[in-house]
Amino acid sequence: MVAVMGKDYYKVLGIAKGASDDEIKKAYRKQALRFHPDKNKSAGAEDKFKEIAEAYDVLSDAKKKDIYDRYGEEGLKGSTVGGGGGGGGHNGSTYNYTFHGDPHAMFAEFFGGRSPFDHFFSQNGGNDDAMDPADPFATFGMGSFHRPFKSQPGGPRVAREKQKDPPVVHELKVSLEEVFAGCTKKMKISRKRLNPDGRTTRSEDKILSVDIKRGWKEGTKITFPREGDETPLNIPADVVFVVKDKPHPVFRREGSDIIYPAKISLRDALCGCTVSAPTLDGRTITVTSRDVVKPGTKKRIVGEGLPLSKWPDKRGDMILDFCVKFPDKLGQNTRDALRQVLPP
Repeated sequence: MVAVMGKDYYKVLGIAKGASDDEIKKAYRKQALRFHPDKNKSAGAEDKFKEIAEAYDVLSDAKKKDIYDRYGEEGLKGSTVGGGGGGGGHNGSTYNYTFHGDPHAMFAEFFGGRSPFDHFFSQNGGNDDAMDPADPFATFGMGSFHRPFKSQPGGPRVAREKQKDPPVVHELKVSLEEVFAGCTKKMKISRKRLNPDGRTTRSEDKILSVDIKRGWKEGTKITFPREGDETPLNIPADVVFVVKDKPHPVFRREGSDIIYPAKISLRDALCGCTVSAPTLDGRTITVTSRDVVKPGTKKRIVGEGLPLSKWPDKRGDMILDFCVKFPDKLGQNTRDALRQVLPP
């Protein structure tokens, strides 16, 4: 077994590895009550509340907990299916967990769609001053909690309308070659789904196929409606993938153009040069310059860039960005010769 560094979900919940399901539930209840941001106004309470929810989401699920116990956070949050690379291999595959739930919805779901403090409310008359944020079992008044139920005048409380969770956004990294040719990416997500009883949930994995079109620009968004977590209290969020360029070993991108850094010597810059530039489809282009090349000089090769996103049959340009390499030192004879031939 290989130990992998990452988040310690057991430490987040304040329990030891090997804790039982009941101990995990009790630990979540204690920590979630303590750091609920509606009552705990200390700096970082919101982030801590979300971290607690993520820890519980993993440790309360047998499959995710098993992967985490064996491979740690890195193994749990492995790379894309069929996308190559990435850590966290187990049984010859990868797992791509990302917590994309709403910690507030999880809190409400955990307590069955009601506030855990109703019984305190009647005993203390709704006195918010009795609450000590440092005490995880302190008495909370109901004033500042977002209630999953609303009261009707003269009648019992009724369930509120379901609200749709905000979109869950993931980066989708693509290479320039993939943008050039187009490709399909397979993304595995883990999410909660309601059981037929309409109250309990189950965890399930789903593979989403993203067709990368030729020439797509960085920042392009692909939306999968309502693929997020589902609970009795919410409408599942949309899952959104945002295209992000992978760093390229040779080129850099500017819109539909690609920039090639053409390194030449000072002699070639002054006397003329020939540059062999690679292309994204594996060819080589030979460019000859007989002019003096100054630092910062650029030369445009029309139609050798990326496809245009709206007109993929047309292409941007390749731009040779000349970089002149100056010698570190010159001998005296060379200096004298240059003084004779170079203009002042």
